[in-house]
Amino acid sequence: MAHPKIIQGGMGVAVSGWTLARAVSRLGQLGVVSGTGLAIILARALQMGDPTGHLRHALDRFPIPGVAARVKAAYYVPGGKPAGSPFKAPPMPTLHPGAEFVELTVVANFVEVFLAKDGHDGLVGINLLEKIQLPTLPSLYGAMLAGVDYVLMGAGIPRAIPGALDHLANGTAAELKMDVREALPGEDFLATFDPRAFGGGELPAVQRPHFLGIVASATLATALARKSNGRVDGFVVERDTAGGHNAPPRGLLQLSAEGEPVYGPRDVPELDKIRDLGLPFWMAGSFGQPGKLSEALNLGAVGIQVGTAFAFCDESGLRPELKREVIQLSLAGAARVFTDPVASPTGFPFKVVQMEGTLSTAQEYAARTRICDLGYLRHLYRKADGSVGYRCPAEPVEDYLRKGGAIADTQGRKCLCNGLVANVGLGQWRGVDGVEPALMTAGDDVAQVARFLKPGCDHYSAADVVRCLLAGEPAPENGKALIGREASETAQPLDLASV
Repeated sequence: MAHPKIIQGGMGVAVSGWTLARAVSRLGQLGVVSGTGLAIILARALQMGDPTGHLRHALDRFPIPGVAARVKAAYYVPGGKPAGSPFKAPPMPTLHPGAEFVELTVVANFVEVFLAKDGHDGLVGINLLEKIQLPTLPSLYGAMLAGVDYVLMGAGIPRAIPGALDHLANGTAAELKMDVREALPGEDFLATFDPRAFGGGELPAVQRPHFLGIVASATLATALARKSNGRVDGFVVERDTAGGHNAPPRGLLQLSAEGEPVYGPRDVPELDKIRDLGLPFWMAGSFGQPGKLSEALNLGAVGIQVGTAFAFCDESGLRPELKREVIQLSLAGAARVFTDPVASPTGFPFKVVQMEGTLSTAQEYAARTRICDLGYLRHLYRKADGSVGYRCPAEPVEDYLRKGGAIADTQGRKCLCNGLVANVGLGQWRGVDGVEPALMTAGDDVAQVARFLKPGCDHYSAADVVRCLLAGEPAPENGKALIGREASETAQPLDLASV
């Protein structure tokens, strides 16, 4: 099959939701939904009342009887929950989850991919993180039930995912070895998912999607191509300027005067070695600019993956006021990200957009009460009795220490789970502390997102981004003078309650 030239990045938690992925897919490119935390997103969006009815439309088409009905009964609130009341919490991910978590996760991934594919025949992918292992298998199966075309995965070495896709496509049980700290030599802890047990009878036929590994080096690409337990179909080669989690610099960590990791020549992907693997690849990390598609093609790539440009378009799931502020900062030449070496509980560097009123500021970080009630970035560790425990460097410090964690691991850690969910208008209500503050991420290209504005507009659409990237020519000149002119028609901002 012919691969698309542009992959829209799978960003954050519901930033690249079904609305954005569908818009990009209908433009002939690969629209990608973020698979991170979809159980939380569906549960909370149903509690907001699903005013557009999209979620219930998708639930009604879930192919295994009874499952979606149980999810709807557990979380749907007609008319929406009362303002100023907290969301009902779904179960947290564990090594041996109960039926409620598994069903919610499968259904949530089905809903997201189904809606992204609904009404057209374009290609849709889903992006998952290797660092978030516990919900991976039910997430993959839910996406496959909806006919997902591509699975993209990074933030680790996902060698076991191709084989898991093979098993799920055949309707047989899949398993993943978990990363468990303090595990004894030779001791394995496995997460499993059996489609037959889940379905309780005859299973719908599903197709195996293409698998693309997101890599930052030829070494990792080679390891995936040669040591995975199934077919790898290609790579996204991501440079350190991309948003979200970045691979750490190779060698001894050095920080700049501003406190950011210093990347050097060893961190530049060796494209000649990646080309020699004979698999298609896409370039990512500051390739969302006019002319960059041609540059990538000249390097031997099939195309480019672009995230940041799409993150601030009309169809993305970010709260409209956050998008407006970032675009205004870009117009003023003041938009920037900080590659924070300690913010993420994963230990990977994480790019944080610098904005007042978000967890990027020392004031907001200090004012927030630590809590771990979503649990997607918790580390698994072996307890003295051989069972598995869960701890997160961003949880209350006393809890982390009680579980055997080191105090140094807690310093500067931010709750990405709650912050990223708050970005899309579904932050938890904390009573006197109000709603969880946002925590924005983007790539270095955030400084340039205003380039996609048409004359007279202060917002832009996914189509504007695709048109600009495919044309390879600069978008119309922008500047402060454009704001306030008569706006031209573009897509309407996303109704966040329908994410």
